[in-house]
Amino acid sequence: MTAAYLGLGGNIGDPVHTMAEALRALDRESGTRVVAVSPVYRTPPWGPIEQPPFLNACACVETSLEAETLLALCLSVEAALHRDRSVRWGPRTVDLDLLDFGGMSLRSDSLTLPHPRMADRAFVLVPLADIAPQLSVDGVSIAERLRSLDTTGIERRDLAPDWWRTA
Repeated sequence: MTAAYLGLGGNIGDPVHTMAEALRALDRESGTRVVAVSPVYRTPPWGPIEQPPFLNACACVETSLEAETLLALCLSVEAALHRDRSVRWGPRTVDLDLLDFGGMSLRSDSLTLPHPRMADRAFVLVPLADIAPQLSVDGVSIAERLRSLDTTGIERRDLAPDWWRTA
């Protein structure tokens, strides 16, 4: 089994419920098991499109799947939950990003690991630090990377620790 870290987010509809549905769908799949989930954070929108704030979280999934197969599973879960990809960095019901896959470095047409922009995004590193502060990307821990980022406007939501099982 490989430990894979996922970033989750959404800003339209009921993002907490939709992220929870996504995690439960992954957990039901043969070859994947959700083993850790961060708290949910309200984060400012990112990118050039004016839109509502996001809710973000991270999860660790143990999997027997290959990295590209896990990515395909994440994309199918997004589609089942009505993810619209017509506007890059636009509003969305849910977003599932494969951030790290067992520390693997990979560059293919469909996947780059570790996620190429995760180290610059506080909305990813804040929740990821809750479940994997020791995780290293290019030799630097998530906790150390987070110290250099602006976390202004990122607020932890007050939800139960097992929010994804009950939302």
